[in-house]
Amino acid sequence: MRLDIFGIASIPEVRPGDDLAGLIAEAAAREEPLADHDVLVVTQKVVSKAENQLVAIDPSDPLSHKPLVEQESVRILRRRGDLIISETKHGFVCANAGIDLSNVERGQAALLPEDSDRSARRIRDGLRARAGVEVGVIISDTFGRPWRKGLTDVAIGSAGIRPILDLRGAQDALGREMQVTEVAIIDELAGAAELVMGKTENVAVGMIRGVDPAWFGDGSVRDDIVRDAVDDLFR
Repeated sequence: MRLDIFGIASIPEVRPGDDLAGLIAEAAAREEPLADHDVLVVTQKVVSKAENQLVAIDPSDPLSHKPLVEQESVRILRRRGDLIISETKHGFVCANAGIDLSNVERGQAALLPEDSDRSARRIRDGLRARAGVEVGVIISDTFGRPWRKGLTDVAIGSAGIRPILDLRGAQDALGREMQVTEVAIIDELAGAAELVMGKTENVAVGMIRGVDPAWFGDGSVRDDIVRDAVDDLFR
């Protein structure tokens, strides 16, 4: 398999109420026209902006967003200094309930989308209507990881592409049957796209071409990726 990954760089600054699918379709038409079975990875930040998930905070107080963390959390798991690890209403376990101050105007904080899977479906349907293509859409965000340093992008919403590639029952290269292998392909694609989008480059959308058509289908992050607390050994 060969994957080609492009950053779509000419999307303008996104503002509340913007038609995000329209902005992506127009920018892609200028840079790299969309084709069937492309996968679009869209950063959470521009989705939150388009959906007006922005809250005013005191720009002079670096901790003024902390009450929002409590508000957006259903459970606080750990505290260390100013850092809070919490579970959001979406089921995500992450730092500060996913609230972000980067790449938004001073005096604002960006909350997570209300329903990132729904946001992905809306973008996918909009691109189908505007460009006549069947694509997969992943909404990505940056998460830390237990036991490992550094950050990586993962999927917090998806549409049109199967979140999990279930290899249980398949044979490995030596003929052994795999018992537990389930590959989170949308997380892997989100991380791959981040390499061309960057954290400081203001590239909000990555396009991945060459994804196996068999990976396309139904599913969602909330239903297929987020592990229930009863199945989580660490909560």
